[in-house]
Amino acid sequence: MSSISKENYLKLIYTHNIKGGTGASTSQIAKRLSISNSAISDMAKKLAKEGLICYTKYRGMKLTKEGERVALGIIRKHRLWELFLLEVLKVPWSEIHDEAEKLEHYTSDFLIDRIEEYLGFPEFDPHGHPIPRKDGTFPKVPKLIPMNNCEEGKMYEIFQVDDTNQQLIRYLSKLGLILNTPFEVTDVVSFDKSLIIKYGGKTATISEQTAKNIMVKFIRKLR
Repeated sequence: MSSISKENYLKLIYTHNIKGGTGASTSQIAKRLSISNSAISDMAKKLAKEGLICYTKYRGMKLTKEGERVALGIIRKHRLWELFLLEVLKVPWSEIHDEAEKLEHYTSDFLIDRIEEYLGFPEFDPHGHPIPRKDGTFPKVPKLIPMNNCEEGKMYEIFQVDDTNQQLIRYLSKLGLILNTPFEVTDVVSFDKSLIIKYGGKTATISEQTAKNIMVKFIRKLR
């Protein structure tokens, strides 16, 4: 098993479990990595032998403390690279995720520490996700809700988006709806639950499906 496969596997299990999963199944991970269920089962057995995951057939997989340490390390590298690519190298917002996916596997702890220091010890990546600290802890994340739960007559701020969806990022970039953009909900369309929003002197209609993939922070009531 390559180190890249191992790191991607551990990262996916961690991501699944923090989203409320009780244990990542082999079929879920196989789908994300585009490989067979049998290949995932073989990988799970090997990682369990290495003490990185707890694996029981049909009961899903969970990371051990060591597995979580490895997963957080690769997530930290990924998110710091995303920020470096965007802020320093001016790589487009929609392209930084895929580039960081490659770089995260070939970056030493020494180099990522220097990148973190150069960036001023940032707490969030360009998609609004918290960056794990060197000791494995996270910065505090404010209370967030999906954009499709926003209500008319209230002001919100875009805080987090799905970094794996390039089409979503390109669409939001085209609209000028980047992170930290404040917006007002002027109407919720009863027919299809789309939102009419105002922001920076512009007006846009956001579909319910799009809004489900955007996390926002409530600012205040307007009326």
